[in-house]
Amino acid sequence: MTMTDIKSMTQEEITDALRAMGEPAFRGKQVFSWLHKGATDFAEMNNLSKPLREKLGKEFTITAPTVARKQVSRLDGTVKYLWELRDGNCIETVLMSYHHGNTVCISSQVGCRMGCKFCASTIAGKVRDLTPSEMLDQVLFTQLDSEKDISNIVLMGIGEPLDNRANVLRFLQLVNHPEGLNIGMRHISLSTCGVVPGIDALAEENLQLTLSVSLHAPDSATRSRIMPVNNAYDVEELFAACHRYFKKTGRRISFEYAMIDGVNDHDWQADLLTERIRGMPGHVNLIPLNDVVESEFKPSRRVAAFQKRLESHGLTATVRRSLGGDIDASCGQLRRKEMEAKERGQ
Repeated sequence: MTMTDIKSMTQEEITDALRAMGEPAFRGKQVFSWLHKGATDFAEMNNLSKPLREKLGKEFTITAPTVARKQVSRLDGTVKYLWELRDGNCIETVLMSYHHGNTVCISSQVGCRMGCKFCASTIAGKVRDLTPSEMLDQVLFTQLDSEKDISNIVLMGIGEPLDNRANVLRFLQLVNHPEGLNIGMRHISLSTCGVVPGIDALAEENLQLTLSVSLHAPDSATRSRIMPVNNAYDVEELFAACHRYFKKTGRRISFEYAMIDGVNDHDWQADLLTERIRGMPGHVNLIPLNDVVESEFKPSRRVAAFQKRLESHGLTATVRRSLGGDIDASCGQLRRKEMEAKERGQ
């Protein structure tokens, strides 16, 4: 018999399930609270009767990842987790500390099918989507293991969130719940490589999160070279969707831009990027490229000059602080090493 993943259920759904068992409504709130505090077994829920705990254990399963590897940066304290899931697959989560609080970067899929040429996450392709509970677990168990309160979430780890939209929206509902971790939407960023139908669908949800677009080039010739998604939704379509998103939500979009030497770091591209964004408030986040061994692309030497060019046009442009440089902190690198080790039988 297939057991139901109870942590992917809302409090209301859990309450309805317990009512069907003949239990009072307040039991749903109790179970929901236990799950969002990190309970891994119904036996831990000591304010429920033993018969109820046993009944729940027969019908529902509780997800809980295990730490396959954990790396802590000696440079800045950034922590990278490689979590092993119940099916043996591994995903990555990164905990970063800033002056404004602790941010966790989570994965939304096991692997990724988007094929961005400079990213280690996509090298082995997509294996499967993560469930809402598996995304929630990354926040919850990172917080428990690190003993640091998580104040901000970025969906910028392994996977394309809008390629797993239904599960991501359910995760957002769960992590935002006042009886759960209660992390506000304005403290959550969702990154997409440019899945236009997903951006339009997300706009209809009118959530107050921050949409981050992994742009990396303002022209289709360059973007198609490094990001295959541009062949499905070219840069003109993408920016049209961004303008629609802003019109619908009123929320400023952040444009992620990995600086690649000799590819997307020319002055004319800075000028074109300015033209594309004009008409809506936008923030450009320049990212010093991580040097992935398998990639042909190398970090740009013109980050400061590119930033200055954008700012000369009145754009807000910042350079992302590089964290965890000594612990494979870029997406997919630690998972890739674990996969290679398993293939070697280590």
